[in-house]
Amino acid sequence: LTLTATPIPRTLQFSLMAARDLSVIKTPPPNRQPVETSIVGFNEEILRDAISYELQRDGQVYFINNRIENLKNIAGLIQRLVPDARVITGHGQMDGKQLEKNVLDFMEGKYDVLVSTTIIESGVDVPNANTIFINNANNFGLSDLHQMRGRVGRSNKKAFCYFITPPYSMMTGEAQKRINALEQFSELGSGFNIAMKDLEIRG
Repeated sequence: LTLTATPIPRTLQFSLMAARDLSVIKTPPPNRQPVETSIVGFNEEILRDAISYELQRDGQVYFINNRIENLKNIAGLIQRLVPDARVITGHGQMDGKQLEKNVLDFMEGKYDVLVSTTIIESGVDVPNANTIFINNANNFGLSDLHQMRGRVGRSNKKAFCYFITPPYSMMTGEAQKRINALEQFSELGSGFNIAMKDLEIRG
């Protein structure tokens, strides 16, 4: 028995070839709402407004940036845009104890914004964090993006996900398809549709 939120193409292929039976659980937990997904350019005004809105309702924010070199710059930019925000960073090259402390402090609500690499992709459950920004979303795979979007909307609060991408015309065809699929399938229980799309894009 395999249980998964987003079947990888290989697992899915087994069931499509009838080598495995497939059941889909589509019922979300009670009071859950779909994550509102937007595709935006890197825009300071959107950043400031979205973070300020989340802080006004006592929520927290993730900002995913998969380049360690400029994590500090982005944390500084967020601090400049929203001076009241308590910002912390996290990435896999940090000392293990320090990284654990930073993530735990964020989970306990001591910080408002966590600027990190994709280390939060799995296993981090912060019901109070309901806005996520994913920088250069066009560089990630579909399942990665779906997993990261799944970090928000884990309570009964409305959640927001912003995929920050270059202009549409500058993305590769495959990146355009991935981003479109996520925008199209944002309702609850759409992991299966996303996995099917992933299989279709990869072939």
